[in-house]
Amino acid sequence: MSSTSAKRWVNFKVGALEYRNFRLFIVGQFVSLCGSWMQTVALSWLVLELTDSTLKTGLVSTLGALPVLLLTLYGGVVADRVNKRQWLMLLQTLFLVEALFVGGLAVAGLITVPWIYALALFSGLVSAFEIPIRQAYLVEMVGKQHLLSAIALNSSAFNLSRVVGPAFAGLVSAAFGPAACFFVNAASFLAVLIGLARIDPEQTQPQVGSRRAGVLAGMDHVFRVPLTKALVTLTTTFTLFGASLIAILPAFARKELGAEVGGYGGLMSAFGIGAAGGALTLAWIGQRFPRERVAFVAGIGLGLSLLALGTVHVFSVTVVVLVLTGLTMALNAIMTNTILQTSAPDHLRGQIVGLYSFIVIGLAPFGSAQAAWVGEQFGPSRAILLGGLICLAVSVWVSWRMGMFRRERPIGSEAA
Repeated sequence: MSSTSAKRWVNFKVGALEYRNFRLFIVGQFVSLCGSWMQTVALSWLVLELTDSTLKTGLVSTLGALPVLLLTLYGGVVADRVNKRQWLMLLQTLFLVEALFVGGLAVAGLITVPWIYALALFSGLVSAFEIPIRQAYLVEMVGKQHLLSAIALNSSAFNLSRVVGPAFAGLVSAAFGPAACFFVNAASFLAVLIGLARIDPEQTQPQVGSRRAGVLAGMDHVFRVPLTKALVTLTTTFTLFGASLIAILPAFARKELGAEVGGYGGLMSAFGIGAAGGALTLAWIGQRFPRERVAFVAGIGLGLSLLALGTVHVFSVTVVVLVLTGLTMALNAIMTNTILQTSAPDHLRGQIVGLYSFIVIGLAPFGSAQAAWVGEQFGPSRAILLGGLICLAVSVWVSWRMGMFRRERPIGSEAA
C-alpha cells in the first residue's frame, strides 16, 4: 500500500479524531454532558418532590430554554467576533459555579423552587452564548474537510451521554442523595476546562470575523440560498412536530403501552441508541454519501417512523421503531448542521449556528406544548400520528422542490 493510500485510509477510518485538539475536546464534552444529564434528572426529581406538580417540574426545562430563544441569535454574532477557546473556558467556568451553588443550597437545606427556576434561567443565559460558540469552534479544530465527522462525533457524545448520565444519576441519588449529582456535575466541567487548556492554539484555524456583519446577516444568507432555506424549513418542522415526541413519551408509554417507569427508560434508551448509531455511522462513512440526499431521505424516514410509532401498541415493536426514529432524526440533524456550517462564509458561521440553535433548542418548548395539548385532548398516539403526518408531508414537499425525485437536476444545484 502506498503512503498516499495509507494516509487516505487513516483519514477515512479516523476522521476528526485524527486531530489531538478535537480528541481533547470531545472527551471533555462527553464527561461534561454525562454530568449535565445527571443534574437535569436530579433537578427535575427534586422539583417533583418539592411540589408534586408535573407542570412545575416541566417549567425547569422551559425556563432553561427561554434565554436560548431570546438571545442565541445574538450569541451567534458574538461567536463570529471572539476568541472561541477563551470564551468557552469562561462560560464552562460559569456552568461549574452554577452547579456548585445549587449543590451547596441542596446540602444546606436551602434549596427552593424559586431558586431552581432562577438557576435554570442563569444556565439558559450562559447556554445562549456557549452553544453557538462551541458549535462554531469545531471547524477551527478540524477544518471543513472533517467537519461532518466532528459534528457526528459530537452528536454521538450527546446521545450516549443521554443514556449514561440518567443511569448514573439514579445510582448516585439513591446512594448519596440528589445533591451529590450537582457536585458530580461541577466536577465534570473540570474535564472540559482541562481539555480546552491543553488544546494547542497553533494547531487550530482561528476564524474571528474581520467583517462586522449585522445581527440578521446570517439569516439573510440562509434564506437566500434554496438548499439551506429548505433544510432550515425541515429543521423547524421537525423541532415543532417531530422532536416533541420526547415530551409525550412518558404518557405514551403508560397510556398506550401499559409500561411503568422501567419501560419508559427502555424506550428512551432505544431512541438514544438509534441516534447515537446514526451519528457514529456518519462519523465512520458519512463522506461517502451525498449530504443533501441523506438529509432529505432521513427527513422522509423520520415522518414514516413517527407514523408507525403512532399506530403500534406492542412494546417490542415500539422499541424497534424508536431506534429508527432516533436514527433518522440524527442523520437529518447532523447533515443539516454540516451543510449549514460548510456553506457559510467564515464571518457568518457563528450566526448561522446561532440560528440553528435557536430553532432546535429555542423553539422546542413550543413543540412540546402543542404535542402535550394534542395528547391531552386526543391521546398520545394521535399526537404522534399528527406530528408524523406533518413531518412526512413537509419532507416530501421540500424534497420534491429540491429535485430529489428528478435525476436530471442534482439537489443543491441552485446553491452551487
